[in-house]
Amino acid sequence: MSALKPLVLDVVSDVVCPWCYIGKKRIEDALALVPDVPVQVNWRPFFLNPWVPREGITRDEYLTAKFGSVEAYKGIAGRVGEAARAEGLEYNSQLVKRQPNTIDCHRLIHWAGAIGKSAEMKQKLMELYFRDGGDLTDANVLAQAAADVGLDGDDIRKRLATDEDVELISGNAREASDKGISGVPTFVFAQKYAVSGAQDAQNLAKAIRQVSAEINQAA
Repeated sequence: MSALKPLVLDVVSDVVCPWCYIGKKRIEDALALVPDVPVQVNWRPFFLNPWVPREGITRDEYLTAKFGSVEAYKGIAGRVGEAARAEGLEYNSQLVKRQPNTIDCHRLIHWAGAIGKSAEMKQKLMELYFRDGGDLTDANVLAQAAADVGLDGDDIRKRLATDEDVELISGNAREASDKGISGVPTFVFAQKYAVSGAQDAQNLAKAIRQVSAEINQAA
């Protein structure tokens, strides 16, 4: 057992943010590079598009509102797709037909944390969206995703129909914005140092090692 004090790493991100999808893979690769450093990872919510209504909107409507037109996004999608594939991820943005509000996704990630599966839940939702074009506004899709990672799908379906933890998740997302986080993913080390953007695994591993050494020296 390590005698080192664990490094608390808060990952602030959204499930519909393509660079967060890439960033999740990179931070997990970074952790694999420093197996001797104990790290407690917390997946924190962020609303990339807080203006999208709870029921979601069509993907075309979203792309037009955000980028000016569907065509305007194609070049961006191509660059993101290349970066994703370089990490061994599938990115099929053309399959996405509906843009969700992500509060329910963040509720699922929070609930999955009760069984230690928040990372798995986040990964499942991101794969559904970016790889499969899944409709994350559909309660049945969300309940099935939850069941796939070990939660009770029927129970989740009932909880999604309530406002359980809506205020908690909204408050956590507001807290990130209040702290000045405007771009995601953002990696916050020991609640002291923040690194924004999908940095490569080597840089993230270096940061993990440096901050861990600092907090343990001070302990």
